Amino acid sequence: MLDPQLDATGGRGSSAGQDRGSGKEEGLEGSHGRASSSFRGRSRKGASNGAPLIIAGGGLSGCLAALALAERRPDLPFLLIEAGETFGGNHIWSFFDSDIPPRNEWLTDMLGARRWAGHELLFPGRERRLDTAYNSISSRDLDGLVRARLRPDQYRLGTAIETLDAAGVTLAGGEGIAGAVLDARGAGPVAGPRLAWQKFLGLTCRFETPHGVERPLVMDARVDQSSGYRFVYLLPFSATELLIENTYYSSDAAVDAPRLRREIVDYARAAGWGAPAVEGEEIGVLPILLSATMEQWWPADSGVARLGLRGGFFHPTTGYSLPDAVANAVLLTEQGLVSSEALHTLYRDRAELLWKERGFYKLLNRMMFDAAGPRRRYKVLEHFYRLPEPVIQRFYAARTTALDKIRILSGRPPVPLKAALAAARGGR
Repeated sequence: MLDPQLDATGGRGSSAGQDRGSGKEEGLEGSHGRASSSFRGRSRKGASNGAPLIIAGGGLSGCLAALALAERRPDLPFLLIEAGETFGGNHIWSFFDSDIPPRNEWLTDMLGARRWAGHELLFPGRERRLDTAYNSISSRDLDGLVRARLRPDQYRLGTAIETLDAAGVTLAGGEGIAGAVLDARGAGPVAGPRLAWQKFLGLTCRFETPHGVERPLVMDARVDQSSGYRFVYLLPFSATELLIENTYYSSDAAVDAPRLRREIVDYARAAGWGAPAVEGEEIGVLPILLSATMEQWWPADSGVARLGLRGGFFHPTTGYSLPDAVANAVLLTEQGLVSSEALHTLYRDRAELLWKERGFYKLLNRMMFDAAGPRRRYKVLEHFYRLPEPVIQRFYAARTTALDKIRILSGRPPVPLKAALAAARGGR
């Protein structure tokens, strides 16, 4: 069961899927059912009938949908509703240049992300410097962009949603708003999927002297591996400011925040930077799919369209979700009829297709968690990074080809062959 406390906005564009709740946390099954009394007798044609399209949740995917509509569909009335006082929570989302198809770049260009020309990876037995550019945007920047681009009547902050269905939403104070609905809130409990977790804590640190990190270090796995695959992630914001993120791929979702903080400080001292002045912190927990069906994650009869983590729009291995959020936002602008029924069909069908296309990544996840002991899990990724850069680009973009899959699985296995075959048989 997906932990109802899951932080669905976790960094890296987590990638995180990944949007903040916009009201009381519900199970995913709670987004459909009988219309509330506020909506009975009203038209269910949603925005196509003059009522607004309601975007429930002002995290990454909800905000991108609203920004895309404001830019490309000024004719379409919409309302973005967020429970918090700011959009996006407290996170940093990242993506590679190669994650975004050229036809969607107009939306990422709008974000004004910080960009680095290349990135690095370090493992006990391998080092790579790749030329693929890396980009990051903070929730503070996203919040400012949404406020600047949207009219005041197009969003509500500090507004909790009590219930929603295909006819509209009911706010915590009892107000009902009719319209087509897009549910972009964080995930609630989901029964059935077998999951592992990517959990992390990041500190934005300032040092008295330059740290010397010139480009993102996406993975430094030369750290202790006794508790499973672990790496440190670095983003240099200036000569003296650095995001240091401590990440574990784990079988449980619990975050030991004091331990992760101590390990970050120890890492900084070991690097010769001294004790940092901490200027910010983010914590995230993202699901890693081992075996699951789309029906378990998002039942076909739910009746309400979903975005972000709630809809299963994230990379099964990395947790990156910004590319899917961008693609879904662009897709929204291209629709003629914008009704709850039409949007549910559109996004549920897309989620089902992506779920099937991305089954290979669940296989790799099982190889990491089922075929390798905790201390050897890093070898799956270390083995992967021997490959040519275009293969790595397509992997992160979730566009791995059949030939890529053969290359990824070829060579000396990083895990015992018998265990790898058992892991391959263990998924759906």
